[in-house]
Amino acid sequence: MSFQKLISWNVNGIRAAANKGLLDFISKESPDILCIQETKAGEDQLSSAVRHPKGYFSYFSSAERKGYSGVAVYTKKEPLSVNKGFGIPEFDNEGRILILKFPDYYLFNIYFPNGKASKERLDYKMKFYEECLNQVKKLHKEKKNIIICGDVNTAHKNIDLARPKENSKVSGFLPEEKEWIDNLLNAGFLDTFRIFTKEPGYYSWWDLKSKARERNVGWRIDYFFVNEEMEKNIQNASILSHIYGSDHCPVMVEINI
Repeated sequence: MSFQKLISWNVNGIRAAANKGLLDFISKESPDILCIQETKAGEDQLSSAVRHPKGYFSYFSSAERKGYSGVAVYTKKEPLSVNKGFGIPEFDNEGRILILKFPDYYLFNIYFPNGKASKERLDYKMKFYEECLNQVKKLHKEKKNIIICGDVNTAHKNIDLARPKENSKVSGFLPEEKEWIDNLLNAGFLDTFRIFTKEPGYYSWWDLKSKARERNVGWRIDYFFVNEEMEKNIQNASILSHIYGSDHCPVMVEINI
């Protein structure tokens, strides 16, 4: 068995994050795998240092639309394969998906859509959710280990946001969005953070304009999910709320596999 530390972080712009110490964060934390969401940049727009941090293989999936969406993965061990989408253009062209195959598991790094802008975007989000569920269920049926991480853009339960009542009709906490997380868990997956922490008050996103982070008025919308068979491998799961540089903070799992 080998110990691995995996971190997921919506950096709200990888170039801005680089200016705020992203490379120092990588050097200090030394994750075996770092999954990043919302890069807002094409690979050709990044410095060599950000494209290739020392000691890491790096992979990027960028949106066709400039300055929008995008995901990246830095990994110390080279994956067996890398896939930049679900194989469906309407989802893949937004640069939201990286699927890496390692000897012991498949890793899905996903920046799930936000449904707040319009009914059309909420519909798109729900279709994206369903395709993601279809893909991981298929792999699970094949007895594969699966890690899903990223900005899911939905808080699951009342304890996962500071003001559930006020946000009950807001995208990110709608019944159909929460139901998708229920469906994922019912399909044989676990929310790793809730294996270790049952209490409320732990969040991963705060509204910057209202200075909500200072008051810890937040949402827990960044996750690591694993298939139930991997529960024995999960050593710890935590939210790195002391790390600044984005409106999100990083989330982490530590595994032995």
